[in-house]
Amino acid sequence: MVIDSIQTVYTSVLTSAPGSVGQVRESSGRLILLAKKTGIPVFLIGHVTKDGSIAGPKVLEHMVDTVLYFEGDSGHAYRIIRAMKNRFGPTNEIGVFEMRDNGLIEVANPSAFFLTERPEGAAGSAVVPSMEGTRPILIEIQSLVSPTNFGMPRRTTIGVDQNRVSLLAAVMDKVCGFRLSSHDIFINVAGGIKVDEPAVDLGIVASMASSFLDKPIDAGTVVFGEVGLTGEVRGISQMEIRIKEAARMGFRRCILPQTTSRDSDKDKKMEFIRVSNLKNLLEYLF
Repeated sequence: MVIDSIQTVYTSVLTSAPGSVGQVRESSGRLILLAKKTGIPVFLIGHVTKDGSIAGPKVLEHMVDTVLYFEGDSGHAYRIIRAMKNRFGPTNEIGVFEMRDNGLIEVANPSAFFLTERPEGAAGSAVVPSMEGTRPILIEIQSLVSPTNFGMPRRTTIGVDQNRVSLLAAVMDKVCGFRLSSHDIFINVAGGIKVDEPAVDLGIVASMASSFLDKPIDAGTVVFGEVGLTGEVRGISQMEIRIKEAARMGFRRCILPQTTSRDSDKDKKMEFIRVSNLKNLLEYLF
């Protein structure tokens, strides 16, 4: 059973208008009771606000067993279903779909999907294995660093946190001797996907360094790791899963934190380069 949308459903027991807190609570409660008694799966579709959160009373999220967000826009071909709450399984899991003429088609290999149009030999491009729940996805981070023509340099980001990029640029100025304070910085995650985990820090730094020095990164290299304020590269979680995904996609060189486990070094097809700070990164990157 699919209810589209729950804000339009009402019960005559209450005198309030459809979409009010009381109507949404009472209508959802009856539908949930029906699902529990009969075993019929019930999907309640609700309106969302401009920032993507569920509109109206938050009580709806507390009543249901699972909350799924359907993300995507008309500018990109893909759509993502993300589980934000799940009483019977893990959260932050995603399903990737592509919008075609005949409807939504599942993308079985999201890494290949997001790297399909990756340019070869272009400066400012770095590949990072990111985790979406328990699912590894290879994403491309693109950077454009150019001298500013105005007094205040711009920091524009799409898909990553702008404050994080400003912090990493300041660390590169201090540790690596770059002068990014007089340059405009534009960061984009290709494909329109959004990432917010610290593991992409090293990929952002690598792409900015590549664009600033105008030196492309080797096409078979992946980079991941967290960067601290003193320029140190810190370890991250689920490293082996990320490496397996990179190896499956044909990457043969991995730059990763020094402090992580060496159990994955048994993979003879992958070359591992461990770095402890940003200076080491620049030595091995190009």
